[in-house]
Amino acid sequence: MTRLIAPTRLWKDGRFETGLAVEIEAGKIARIRPLGPHETPDLAPHLLIPALTDLQVNGSGGIMLNSDASPAAIETIIAAQRRLGVGFLMPTLITTTAERMRATAEAVIEAWGMPGLLGLHLEGPHLNPERKGTHDATHMRPMDRATLAILERLRAADIPVMLTLAPEIVPPDLVREIAAMGVVVSAGHSAADAAETEAGLAAGIACFTHLYNAMPPMTSRAPGLLGTALASDAYAGIIVDGHHVAWPMVAIACRARPVRNRTFLVSDAMATVGGPDHFVLYGEEIRVRDGALVNAAGALAGAHVDLLTCLRNAIFHVGLSLEEAVAMATDIPNAAMRLVPPTLGPGRPVAEILALDTNLTRIDI
Repeated sequence: MTRLIAPTRLWKDGRFETGLAVEIEAGKIARIRPLGPHETPDLAPHLLIPALTDLQVNGSGGIMLNSDASPAAIETIIAAQRRLGVGFLMPTLITTTAERMRATAEAVIEAWGMPGLLGLHLEGPHLNPERKGTHDATHMRPMDRATLAILERLRAADIPVMLTLAPEIVPPDLVREIAAMGVVVSAGHSAADAAETEAGLAAGIACFTHLYNAMPPMTSRAPGLLGTALASDAYAGIIVDGHHVAWPMVAIACRARPVRNRTFLVSDAMATVGGPDHFVLYGEEIRVRDGALVNAAGALAGAHVDLLTCLRNAIFHVGLSLEEAVAMATDIPNAAMRLVPPTLGPGRPVAEILALDTNLTRIDI
């Protein structure tokens, strides 16, 4: 049986197209063609786009990757995210021991090929304790052979890897070595000045992790990590939940970039997304309070948000155009990882398609 979907706008090749119909057969796209003048579709959503891509998912569905490094945990996280509109994601391991990093790498290798699994984001442990955020500073350390071996193991298995590090902690020669492996090196949780950041960029830093957060503010004579990031042509993620970054500051960041299509949305999602309202991290309870995740001291501890909500926020609160915001949640994060963005075309499963109404609320296909 064929099901006909005729969206007002369909995302294709980095832009919206109109007047198209999508035929669904056996749970997949069979073909995309012009909509006939007298056809009545089974579904007419406002938008039809690929399921979203999130490069920073610490946990979901009641699971934190830091607490459960297993293929089953990865599957649970992906399943929870897919229910919320994210079809492709990078499970993210934050600062921890070398043993936990190795175990997580092996779990990802074992799970490789699982639908929706894009690779692994290692956020730490080679960060600046002065900008630790919710990370455990006792596990932060200079770059070591243990991490290099883990990166080599993952890349030998052809698994995409993002590594967040502080450029003032990891010297340029090691950044260069890591980038040469094909790892996407991202700067974050850092107090680097402009010169240290520029040196990192020259050595192979290609991205910045959650703009504004865990980095010093820029000033008129000290751009630091943040100002240098905004002025660069590197990729950069940003959390658009209304708690981590104020709406006007998101708009400023997007408008300040000298090259288009370099800033993308991330959720920084924790176990509460699609799960209970609290979890334990580093032995401390983290709980949802007024829509934000906070620790016992009341400080932000990751995000209680999914990427589709971030997409809505980018449009309805920040004021980005529909095209810009959708690219930030689909094509751009894939480009940041040097991956081909998922497209709507024959063979694409329904689980990897997102239909939205005018409020950007998900519609079941």
